Amino acid sequence: MNWFRGLFVLGGTWLALAGASFGAAVADAQLDAVLARMDQVSTTFKGLAADVRKVSHTEVVNIDAVDSGTILVKRMKPHDTRIRVDLTNPRRETVTIGGGKVQIFYPQTNEAQEVDLGKNRGVVDQFMLLGFGSNSTELKNAYSVAFGGVDSVNEQKATRIELVPKDPEILARVKKSELWISDKGWVVQQKLYTGGGDYLLSTYSRMEFNPSIADAELKLELPKGVKFGKLK
Repeated sequence: MNWFRGLFVLGGTWLALAGASFGAAVADAQLDAVLARMDQVSTTFKGLAADVRKVSHTEVVNIDAVDSGTILVKRMKPHDTRIRVDLTNPRRETVTIGGGKVQIFYPQTNEAQEVDLGKNRGVVDQFMLLGFGSNSTELKNAYSVAFGGVDSVNEQKATRIELVPKDPEILARVKKSELWISDKGWVVQQKLYTGGGDYLLSTYSRMEFNPSIADAELKLELPKGVKFGKLK
């Protein structure tokens, strides 16, 4: 799917089990705390503007394709979130998601592609949960969620959580995902493992929570003479 682009002696044994049980309890408490922060943000989330840095890693040749740009996110209503990503360095590309379709425009070649999500709408909705404004109930319904550890992203403290899709169709595309959640409850980094050591890493900075975003800012206005085709 092209539009888509992807974890001795008996006494010693008892000590190990005791330590494992204690560690699990601490991890559960830390997971509950970060999910509670996400729930709090979810209740007031309306949109987001940020800079984004995307890394697409291909393991077989050990190459990273790095792009940067901006992202706009607007929640129109529950289960209707619109997204626009404008990549500007080094590649120029605009991607919009919303209204039941995905559109991509390549300004350097004046080409555009579009896919009607149709039966794939549910698949996309589950991937959207890995973005912004999701709550813990939605995540737990779609993924097995585990505490991953305490980390830092862009010099700010973040908690990493690991998610494994429950839906076999999703699992065929993404084996595991990781989200880094700031102390504010914002998703500041995402990593999707697509198999074979390949992954997609998105890191967000200069984040503005609930900015004023006009609907027109999310639309893809195509120039005259654009070569138009459909994604498969």
